[in-house]
Amino acid sequence: MQFRVFTEPQQGASYDDLLAVAQATEALGYDGFFRSDHYLRMGDGDPGAGPSDAWTSLAGLARETRRIALGTLVSSVTYRPPGILAVQVAQVDAMSGGRVELGLGTGWFEEEHAAYGIPFPPRRFDLLEEQLEIVTGLWSTPVGERYSFAGEHYTLTDSPALPKPARLPLPVIVGGGGPQRTPALAARFASEFNLPFPEFDAIPAAFERVDEACRAIGREPRRSCTRLR
Repeated sequence: MQFRVFTEPQQGASYDDLLAVAQATEALGYDGFFRSDHYLRMGDGDPGAGPSDAWTSLAGLARETRRIALGTLVSSVTYRPPGILAVQVAQVDAMSGGRVELGLGTGWFEEEHAAYGIPFPPRRFDLLEEQLEIVTGLWSTPVGERYSFAGEHYTLTDSPALPKPARLPLPVIVGGGGPQRTPALAARFASEFNLPFPEFDAIPAAFERVDEACRAIGREPRRSCTRLR
């Protein structure tokens, strides 16, 4: 079992705050430091610091820590085109020496999209599926080969599929509480499944849905798709 620290810096944390917590996380023997990926405060908090970009701050933490895992719980597919996301995450992973995990989800907080001019389409699971396929496809393409993708929402043509993460496969976390598509996407793409802030009694059924989705595609559950909560 691993113990990891999760933070919500949109509530009023500066980069210096994040750095202090991440370094304390490492010094105290915890296994990882994860942050949310949001651009707007929710309810009470300190408005002074303002939002911070998740992957920019994680890049800094990658150079200021040595051991702990680093990642997002979770980045929204609405924020970044998948090709750019693959480049950003691969670069931060290289900066960390191979300690990064990518959490990816559909997004839900419409107000932050309106506040910063980010489109918020009503149907986002197809975006999530295509982004997962593209990001993992870019990373798994052998060096020297090209990657192309033609989907409903994204098209990549003759991409050099670079840079690569420092470690392959880079752990991907699929997050969300949806009863059908989320388990299927976790089974297909994820090394970890994240169930955010669940009611305790709902946890076994949610995990069982992921197990069933793994078995449906011939993937052994429990060993091949761990869970975080």
